[in-house]
Amino acid sequence: MFCHSEKGKALTTVHAKGKTLAVVPKSSERGADAAARALHAVLTSLEDSKAEDIVTIDIAGKSALGDFMVVVSGRSNRHVMAISDHLLTDLKDEGFGSARVEGQEGGDWILIDTGDVIVHVFRPEIREFYNIEKMWAAPDMDEETVH
Repeated sequence: MFCHSEKGKALTTVHAKGKTLAVVPKSSERGADAAARALHAVLTSLEDSKAEDIVTIDIAGKSALGDFMVVVSGRSNRHVMAISDHLLTDLKDEGFGSARVEGQEGGDWILIDTGDVIVHVFRPEIREFYNIEKMWAAPDMDEETVH
């Protein structure tokens, strides 16, 4: 389920496991609306493809790679490839052009870069091994450094 609030421009995702995630783009950043639209398109497509364990990470201001990172799992190589194929089609249909893709030949880990949103689609074992969410959830070094 997705909700979009014009007032705060919050995008809320309710996942199958009952977790609710609210993502509020920073209004001071250029392209925040475009990034939020891209994120909404990505999340909608992933939900339609029955992607599992969807995690959205706000990386705006932390990385020049994009504004959001989305990490999901597919049940098998075939499901991972189907999720990514469906996402690429949906992004093109929504007017986001052609995203850059890596890893499609294997089906273990596929990376899709829309410019604003980076999507990692993993098989569960590969996702657990690399544990990208934990790496990006680590506190900023500047905030934790004591002089």
